[in-house]
Amino acid sequence: MTVEGLEGNGRQNLGDMPPEEFHAVASEVIEWVARYLDQVEDYPVLAQVRPGDIRSRLPLSAPERGESFDRILSDFQKVILPGITHWNHPSFHGYFAVTGSGPGILGEILTAALNVNAMVWRSSPAGTELEQHTLDWIRDLLGLPDAFQGVINDTASHSSLYALAAAREWAFPEAREVGLGGGPRGRIYASTEAHSSIEKAALTLGLGRQGVKKIEADEAYRMRPDALRAAILEDLADGIRPVAVVATVGTTSSSSVDPVDSIADLAKEFGLWLHVDAAYAGSSAIVPELRPHFRGWERSDSVVFNPHKWLFTPVDCSVLYCSRPDVLRGAFSLTPEYLRTQEEGSVRNLMDHGVALGRRFRALKLWFVLRYFGASGIRDRIREHVRLARYFAAHVEANPNWVRTAPVPFSTVTFRYLGEDLTGEEEDALNEELLERVNATGEAFLSHTRLGGRITLRLSIGNLRTREEHLDRTWQILERAAREVDERALVQ
Repeated sequence: MTVEGLEGNGRQNLGDMPPEEFHAVASEVIEWVARYLDQVEDYPVLAQVRPGDIRSRLPLSAPERGESFDRILSDFQKVILPGITHWNHPSFHGYFAVTGSGPGILGEILTAALNVNAMVWRSSPAGTELEQHTLDWIRDLLGLPDAFQGVINDTASHSSLYALAAAREWAFPEAREVGLGGGPRGRIYASTEAHSSIEKAALTLGLGRQGVKKIEADEAYRMRPDALRAAILEDLADGIRPVAVVATVGTTSSSSVDPVDSIADLAKEFGLWLHVDAAYAGSSAIVPELRPHFRGWERSDSVVFNPHKWLFTPVDCSVLYCSRPDVLRGAFSLTPEYLRTQEEGSVRNLMDHGVALGRRFRALKLWFVLRYFGASGIRDRIREHVRLARYFAAHVEANPNWVRTAPVPFSTVTFRYLGEDLTGEEEDALNEELLERVNATGEAFLSHTRLGGRITLRLSIGNLRTREEHLDRTWQILERAAREVDERALVQ
């Protein structure tokens, strides 16, 4: 009996890409990647397309028959590249600037080739043990105590969610079986400057948005411990159970640093879980002179930092450290029969520390980065980014038409343009226009936020290719845009 399509030489068409074709195409792709990294400055930083442009150039249906890789790569360059905002560009300064470094990219390639799933130790012994070992290395570099065990997730949003799930497990152990419906209300405390992922975590964990109380910040955008104490006491009087407090080292808007040591005192006094969000700035704790910004985080229950932000590792790679790993495991451990193994009890199964069962081998690219640059190389590069941020801040401070709007503890500068005789709203509109003008040039990319209720521009440095000349050019573009706006106002 024969089946159509499976007889004769047809059998050869049901496998993977032939090795000789893979080798030829892979060589071409690697050559393209090397050229791209070398010539990334030739691209406009911000994608020069409008909504829908990419989809309008794609076929409505998937191809019925396979296409040649020459054609696929051609469409990649003609259709996809125009829609790329180039995060690896040295003048990408929006959000938190990053670097997908060479060793990290090579590690990512090998991760894809191995295609393992490190859910239980048996499914990937190397994936499991390298993750543990690499995170122990980093823990020591960061100066965290040995009690902290690490696990790699995709993003800080999930890492913080898992940390707060452990906090809920600590505060409401009965919730694992019966949930929170109809039970006592719980509260998470975070600064008004805390990341929105904390509210998303509260939504996911059944505490709701009202389960997060925003604590007032001071003039430097740091959480006020006196306001935190008052909020805790008020909740206790109202029968609301304090669950956790989130301290941030390197807030998203201004990179401000909450007083973690004082917050840790309150967490200990009232029995709260202390989670430290250092997603952006955490890598800089490797640098001795920056370590004081992190004073007190060694007293926390959990810490998150993202190697894909400032440790030169391609997206995605977020590390969650927990000093109470048994509580974290208790919040998530659930082993179906098909995942039980003889090693159970003597090994660590990474699936027990979060929701995800499928787990990529993210530790490999992180291991490559650490080994290639070394601890001293990483320190020197982070130091240089901090120096460059202060270099740019000096441009702002030297010009009376501009004002720096927050301290610069790390590598992010916040600033705004000051108009003459303008209301706050008019000044906001002016800064929004400046932002759009700068980004439209394609030569640099900035983002914005609100500080003290006012629109503020943000410039972040985290790319290994960024030099003084890139910052000088960005400053020139900003000043030119400001002159054009002023001249237009005079004409009107």
